[in-house]
Amino acid sequence: MDNVVYLDYKAKELDNLKSGQKTMIIRGAMGRKLPYGRVNKSDVLYFIENKGDGLVKGKAVVDNVFNSEKLTKEQSVEIVEQNQEQLQLNTGLKKRFAGKRYLVLITIKNFEEIEAFNIDRSEYGNMDDWLPVENIDKVKIKE
Repeated sequence: MDNVVYLDYKAKELDNLKSGQKTMIIRGAMGRKLPYGRVNKSDVLYFIENKGDGLVKGKAVVDNVFNSEKLTKEQSVEIVEQNQEQLQLNTGLKKRFAGKRYLVLITIKNFEEIEAFNIDRSEYGNMDDWLPVENIDKVKIKE
């Protein structure tokens, strides 16, 4: 399964993946929402920054997935702190995810920069930052 994953531009998430400092992606919510339970080992993640250019610029393979049970605020904060070295979250992202009831931690491997391309988002909601596209070729816009 291929997934398109939006990364925080201001937090330099893509740069941190490129440099190898960041090896884990996090998502969290008060309920079980994407990608909770929908990402598996060996899935491919395609990365796009949330800066409006709409270009996919990198990809990696899922090495491990942790879907939390329902957490207390304290447990959630503790999990984020314990994984900060791999997550490399800035203060804003820490605030965004620490304290959420459900966390998904996705360890990646084999990150590589790829030739940038646009995708067709028309079948996905405006606010979605995780798109389970099944096959990247279905959403890749051919120039």
